[in-house]
Amino acid sequence: MRANHVKRRLAAGEPSVGTWLSLPSPEAAEYVAGLGFDWLTVDAEHSPVDIRTLSDMFRAMSASGVAPLVRVPWNSAENIKRVLDAGAWGIVVPMVNSREEAERAVAATRYPTVGSRSVGGGRHALSFATTAKEYYEAAGENILLVLQIEHIAGVEAADEILSVPGVDACFIGPNDLAASMGLGLGVPLESDDPALSGAIARVREACVRHGVAPGIHCSHAAGVAQRIGEGFQFCAMASELKYLLAGLTADLATLDWQAAAHDEIESTSAIEGATVRY
Repeated sequence: MRANHVKRRLAAGEPSVGTWLSLPSPEAAEYVAGLGFDWLTVDAEHSPVDIRTLSDMFRAMSASGVAPLVRVPWNSAENIKRVLDAGAWGIVVPMVNSREEAERAVAATRYPTVGSRSVGGGRHALSFATTAKEYYEAAGENILLVLQIEHIAGVEAADEILSVPGVDACFIGPNDLAASMGLGLGVPLESDDPALSGAIARVREACVRHGVAPGIHCSHAAGVAQRIGEGFQFCAMASELKYLLAGLTADLATLDWQAAAHDEIESTSAIEGATVRY
């Protein structure tokens, strides 16, 4: 059975870097998988990816050896079971604000008698290059569980959440955390706002106390380097969509064809009886 290198690296206190996959595209996943990240997280919370596409994305990643993870839409046994059975090596659970919610997530990732995960499926074993029997025996040692603390209520309950056995890592979402603190929407991920920085530090310190790998979302490579220097381990470097748009936007800004192209498009549209605004 293939070992989950991310889980082992985090347990050893080492940093592990990945990125978010926002596009429901096996082709995009395959390209990004070959870049050298430790893991890729398919964002099933905020992107229109269905379970079949998600499974196809896992297959596209498999040859590279990158660990396929999923951020589930919400902390429910159904969401967690489906993505694990589709072949995820781990899950990221959003908006965990209490010990009870953390315990629910742990139970959903473990088979009886430790947890409550339903037994079935076969794609999960293929993802780990093993048999169903071996998968059932070793899944608990290889499934990575990452809980998101991204609300001030979760910060206040961090010690209760992170002391739950079976939690491997905590992932801070600075945007949602800042919004819950009344600091506005779309706050920069590396914001130096003292209130936000203090809340992030509180979570990281709670992680250290309970032997849980601290993690956080970052805007770019410099942000990842900054956070690793601060003691974070599970670090996400933006998303493939962010880099796609940033690269195209930067190159597009160097061209001077926009005005001429706009005039041509508007003229053509007018001839057809409709003026299109761009």
